[in-house]
Amino acid sequence: MASLFPDQEKGQDVGVNTSDRDSSDEEFVKDGDIAYKVAEGANTSIATYQDARGAPVEKQSPLGYSVNSWVSLCLNVNQMIGTGIFSTPATILNGVGSVGLTMIYWLIGFLLSQSTLSCYLELSSYFPSRSGSDVVYLEQAYPKPLYFFPTVFAIKHVIFSFSSSNAIVFAQYMFKLAGYTYTAWELKAVAVGAYTLATLVVISSTRWSLRVVLGFGFIKLATLLLISIAGLVVLGGHTRVADPNINWRDAWRGTSSATAYGATNAMVKIIFSYAGYTNAFGLVNEMKNPTKTLRWSAPSSLLVVTILYILVNVAYFSVASREAILSSKQIAAAVFFQNVFGTGGAARALNVLICMSAFGNLVAVLINSSRLLRETGRQGVLPYPKFWTYTKPFGTPLGPYVFVWGTTMIMILAPPAGDAFNFVVDLSVYPSNIFNLLLVVGVLFIRRRRRHAGLPRPQYRAWDIAIAFATLTNTYMLIAPWYPPLKGATGGDVSFWYGTYLVVGIGLLLLCGVYYYVWIKVLPRVKGYELRQTVIEYENKSIVHHLVKVPKADVARWDEEHDAEGKLRRRAAHAPGSTDSQ
Repeated sequence: MASLFPDQEKGQDVGVNTSDRDSSDEEFVKDGDIAYKVAEGANTSIATYQDARGAPVEKQSPLGYSVNSWVSLCLNVNQMIGTGIFSTPATILNGVGSVGLTMIYWLIGFLLSQSTLSCYLELSSYFPSRSGSDVVYLEQAYPKPLYFFPTVFAIKHVIFSFSSSNAIVFAQYMFKLAGYTYTAWELKAVAVGAYTLATLVVISSTRWSLRVVLGFGFIKLATLLLISIAGLVVLGGHTRVADPNINWRDAWRGTSSATAYGATNAMVKIIFSYAGYTNAFGLVNEMKNPTKTLRWSAPSSLLVVTILYILVNVAYFSVASREAILSSKQIAAAVFFQNVFGTGGAARALNVLICMSAFGNLVAVLINSSRLLRETGRQGVLPYPKFWTYTKPFGTPLGPYVFVWGTTMIMILAPPAGDAFNFVVDLSVYPSNIFNLLLVVGVLFIRRRRRHAGLPRPQYRAWDIAIAFATLTNTYMLIAPWYPPLKGATGGDVSFWYGTYLVVGIGLLLLCGVYYYVWIKVLPRVKGYELRQTVIEYENKSIVHHLVKVPKADVARWDEEHDAEGKLRRRAAHAPGSTDSQ
């Protein structure tokens, strides 16, 4: 992509003084053709050892250090607790057949999620001064072919950076709250307004946007806690519910009616209900002592949400029979509120809580997405790195926020409701599942290379069995979507073949690979240059890699004047004849 948008980046090349020329090489640990850059950010006393071809460490975070343990916990909570827990329990019950098996599925979902979380904890301890989570971990796990994974992941993340489905869900519940029957364009208008408001919140101030996350996180936890307590009161027989034990006397009734497709679909729903427990890893360089912070906050957020999920399911299944929940056209939460509190203000109270939950999810996802986009911009494989990384005037990543807002507006307004919208939303999921599996397996590659280079062990090391479980989980998420629906090939979310989005998603990744090959291999060979990276620092302390085209005749001189990271060994001009590739 970089070669398609030529422009001259204005920033300061980072170099070392001539007197430091020899000592500058001491910042690297060499292992074959890999040079590990040794850098230490201001957020931790633990050095980061990373492949120097990756985006440089920002010793001072331009976004500040506003993420503490509680904010980290709430970043995860806000993404995990969306609208799913209010609606998916009935779907899962329908898939597995019995209440007892439903409860076991939620516990299995926790164990599978914890295994993947442990991989993220180990990866973050390797790179404690790099935000961007997946961007960083894939970059460092798969350094060859050079720039391949940064390029493909960057294109994928740019294309699928929208959050239109969350905005649409928020709008739907706003109309339910008002008791108003909406048209398609009225729904789109409210979704646009809600997402624009969320974007303005995160653009205005990093610190205040994180306070919003903190507030909504505690509101969500309080909401599920109240439902859980109400459910326990119901079980105690102190409410209008006639028989709160109706589903617990024979909790396994209906298990035999479960189908392979139903069980598969239920597990997919469970795993997606937990998705978001890695949200805070995108802001690692904005945390003081990130390894210590995440070792407490990330597992705690997952454990607390799991306990509340299970208790909320207990509440749902204590107020109505299995058959009543399955036959109701309302979501499980609505059945609970009406049976416990009556039909008067129950629906309104529920919709208020779901709206608040959905808005908190919008803000948390926006913050994480902006950090991933900013980190892809720092790698040098996207055009105009200053647009992606600059943090003035508000101290926030304005470029990524504006870009995500723009793509979301297009996805809200352009596709008509129905097949087109569902297809685009589904399309964004499968490529992400592929990268998730690669990331988990990448832990083993990073371990092996670091051990061979004699680098220090991380502060956190995942159990081998956890990596095995995480690998199986993410492999399952690649296989499960291919299982045909019960209603046949056209019985999915769309009226055409259910697997179309899977094939198109894989096809898009292959096209990214073709683009990479043309950009990195074909064009340099045809035009007689090689790509090299430089390190540029902007006045707001943002540090980025910038790819330039160096004529083959000048490559030897270029390599002599620059270290492995791309910094000038001495204060000299660019190699004669070199031109910017962006």
